[in-house]
Amino acid sequence: MLNASVLPSIPQPARRPRWAACLGMVTLLVLGGCTRLQVRLGWKMHLDKVPITSMQASLPKGPGIAPGEKSPLVVVLTEPDGKTLRTEGAGHGKVLWKDLTITARVVTANKKGVVFLPVDPRISDGKVAHVTVTVPSHPDLRAELDIPLRYDYKFNANFSGSSGSSGFNGSDGIDGTSGTMGSVDPNNPSPGGDGSNGTDGSNGQDGGSGGDAPPVQILVALRAGSHPLLQVSVSAAGQQKLYLVDPQGGSLTVRADGGSGGSGGKGGRGGRGGSGGIGTPNGNDGSNGSDGRDGFDGSTGRGGSITVTYDPQARPFLGAIHLSNQNGPAPVYKEDPVAALW
Repeated sequence: MLNASVLPSIPQPARRPRWAACLGMVTLLVLGGCTRLQVRLGWKMHLDKVPITSMQASLPKGPGIAPGEKSPLVVVLTEPDGKTLRTEGAGHGKVLWKDLTITARVVTANKKGVVFLPVDPRISDGKVAHVTVTVPSHPDLRAELDIPLRYDYKFNANFSGSSGSSGFNGSDGIDGTSGTMGSVDPNNPSPGGDGSNGTDGSNGQDGGSGGDAPPVQILVALRAGSHPLLQVSVSAAGQQKLYLVDPQGGSLTVRADGGSGGSGGKGGRGGRGGSGGIGTPNGNDGSNGSDGRDGFDGSTGRGGSITVTYDPQARPFLGAIHLSNQNGPAPVYKEDPVAALW
């Protein structure tokens, strides 16, 4: 019988402290968005029992917003002693957005304090976006914010063809089997069996061709004035997109590139030949199978034709319109009167 005193000690797995497990659980709950727990831990706060004397709203990314753009809102509230409180999210504060109410005009605002200006410029053209922030628990408080609308933005209209699908990889060949054992007994020798050949790997599938881009028609009119703007209509594949572009810093890039071809699949690996069996003499090894051929990449689709019809007054500002139709014909420009688009 073994003496227990000489047995090697087996290390036991270290026990995780209870506090560490609790901390991990709390962290998961907090990161999971448990508001009640965040408030209890002091990471978030409600405003119903906090005295507030004033509040201000701002857009930290800048005062203006362009069509199709989002921008977070930050509200700063001031207590009687001068201490300030900030909203969660972009404000990196403790004040919950659910304790505030946002009323918006021209723009929209979600429940997390993010404002959005619709893509269609007809909704906002000539208007002033505005948000009003109130605190239901403090009905005497209000923050008003006008949001300037900007059009010196890099707009994009993409009508490029779709990418081709990737080819499937070939399947690997099957390894050969080993030869049967012979005998190396000098008194009773027998040869080892030959190993069988590995099978060939199959070829990779060719990638699919990229899609062709549709023809694109662009109309450009000038909104004359002390600060001229370009009204642009881009039509293709039954869709029309409208843009209002400030040529002083803004631009519109229209793409009608041919879709890229899909990548070819990789050829399958050839199976390894089986080893010859041991004997007198030894069996021959089987030959390896051939690797499959890689598939060819698909061809690139054709770029769509682009025709730009512009009003003579817009000619000096055409540098703000950028075109790309790779693998397509050269864009065509036509100067003709173009009336206001809206």
